[in-house]
Amino acid sequence: MAWTQTELDALKSAYAAGTTVVQFDGKRIEYDSESGLLKRIRTIEAEISSQSGKAKARVGYVTFSRT
Repeated sequence: MAWTQTELDALKSAYAAGTTVVQFDGKRIEYDSESGLLKRIRTIEAEISSQSGKAKARVGYVTFSRT
């Protein structure tokens, strides 16, 4: 499915505002929970990044201990 940056921005704005109702391009979508909304955001981000040829950033944490 082809998602747009406009849709992604609307989803992120709704999530930041703490609401599960999203409106964009004359559409109104209500998600059942914040976790459902966040899952959709992650799905769209992954799809957009794969279409643009950019790899998803990976983050790692290094720990050091002297024993």
